[in-house]
Amino acid sequence: MIQKIKKYATTNTLVVVGIILGGAFGIFFPELALQQKVIGTAFVYFLKMLVVPLVFSSIFVAILGLGSVEHLKRMGLKTIGLYMLTTALAVVGAIAAMNVFPIGEKVSDVGLAFEKAASVAPFSLEEMILSFIPTNVFAALSNGSMMQIIVFAILFGVASLHLSKTQQAPLVNLFSSVSEAMLKMAEWVILMTPLGVFSLISYVIAEQGVDVVFGLYEYVLMVVGVIIFHAVVTLPALLRVFTKVNPYAYLSDVREAPIMAFSTASSAATLPVSLRVAQEMGGVDKKNASFVLPLGATVSMDGTAAYLSVAVLYVANLAGVALSFGDQLLLGVTIVALSVGVAALPSASLVMMVVILNQIGLPVEYMALIVAVDRILDMCRTSLNVTSDLIVTKIIDEFERKNEKIR
Repeated sequence: MIQKIKKYATTNTLVVVGIILGGAFGIFFPELALQQKVIGTAFVYFLKMLVVPLVFSSIFVAILGLGSVEHLKRMGLKTIGLYMLTTALAVVGAIAAMNVFPIGEKVSDVGLAFEKAASVAPFSLEEMILSFIPTNVFAALSNGSMMQIIVFAILFGVASLHLSKTQQAPLVNLFSSVSEAMLKMAEWVILMTPLGVFSLISYVIAEQGVDVVFGLYEYVLMVVGVIIFHAVVTLPALLRVFTKVNPYAYLSDVREAPIMAFSTASSAATLPVSLRVAQEMGGVDKKNASFVLPLGATVSMDGTAAYLSVAVLYVANLAGVALSFGDQLLLGVTIVALSVGVAALPSASLVMMVVILNQIGLPVEYMALIVAVDRILDMCRTSLNVTSDLIVTKIIDEFERKNEKIR
């Protein structure tokens, strides 16, 4: 255990150094930073390479490990409920912050058009529901359609629960081995983390430029402030309320995953790291982590929800539209309701933004004023998404331990 702690402490230190040096490199040597993007991209690709087999095998083995449909139903409802709760709290915090510290002065002439918005199809509840169902599971696996993969893995796992123990055994052995092999490969990829983080950060800084951030400093500070508050106050308080775990000690133990999420801006790419640190450093049981974390990587959107709440209210202020309490309540309910479903669609944040702006009656063109810093804020909100996943996983793990003691 001591060796593992030393290993992760060293990795975390090198990652932080990589972030600092990457930022400096992107500022002072932007041309070189833009040219070396391939290093960071390769790093993310290696992580994403592991995600599909890891998610499928982990969820399948976890479901069979639960032993019954009743246990799955109980655990699944708790997991979804907690993810919805954390998302709702993120939205409430963001809306409260924008009311206490309103930012954004009216802009009469936008002068820009957000061309991507025109290519986004109107939101359809029917399409959202149908997008969960894989018509071709092999196509879903090859395309990396995470929600469809999770749905099929759950159905496959539930069906396997009805098989005899003799029939279950080879399936469990196969997918357990697949899961372990993917985690072993993840260990190798993690060795690239400091270099990959350096490359990704330097590229983003060089591409976006610090001038853009300074030009929208109020908006950036508001989003980052809301995200930090949710990460260091709301989520730890939630963990403390539901369990006796010291939230800050736990978050310190698993900090490598949010750091990785910040650099990659991808919850899916961070999943192999989240699974390993939750088990080895966070003390979470493997079967609980294997079920809750892959689900969270797809449907948990605390960071995105907080970001969208601030962004929509900021756009309203820019457009000179005063939103009533009822409008803001509708905004919050819409974001929470969409957070699970829209995650299955491409460009989830963009889809949600367009849907919400259209519903409230705000001009979509105003998105062009804030999209310049979206990449940097995407890194922050992804880090919060992963932090929320780890908190919910720990809560579920503690619940399951208590239930086992009672039984």
